[in-house]
Amino acid sequence: MARARRNKIRSEVNLTPLIDVMTSLLAIFMITAPLLTSGIPLNLPKGDGKQLEGQDKTLDISVDSKGVIYIGTQQVTMSDLVPKIRAIVSENPSISMVISGDKDASYGRVIEVMALLRSAGYTQVGLKTDSKIMHKDL
Repeated sequence: MARARRNKIRSEVNLTPLIDVMTSLLAIFMITAPLLTSGIPLNLPKGDGKQLEGQDKTLDISVDSKGVIYIGTQQVTMSDLVPKIRAIVSENPSISMVISGDKDASYGRVIEVMALLRSAGYTQVGLKTDSKIMHKDL
């Protein structure tokens, strides 16, 4: 009789661990999904720099021709830039930052963004360029 009770299949399911894992994954995907693609149309300046390895771990900060700043595709103000970057870096400390400045954007605005990031302690910030160089005979 005791053996029959031990081998009896339990029909209850503990959903607490499943809900915890799914909630964590949902939060991670909600934060990282907008950062994976940059849908801001930019006319990048030409350059011959090498392409970064592991672009899936790159945070793209864009400055369009009107001087508007974007993190991924989300528009941010200059005052909101550092707090949002801190939140993203706290979730993924190995992420690298690249500033994409439109060719027609104010040079000063791009440098302001870079200086703000450097003053916040982020010194590993790159600049994105278009790798297709037009060589002209001089």
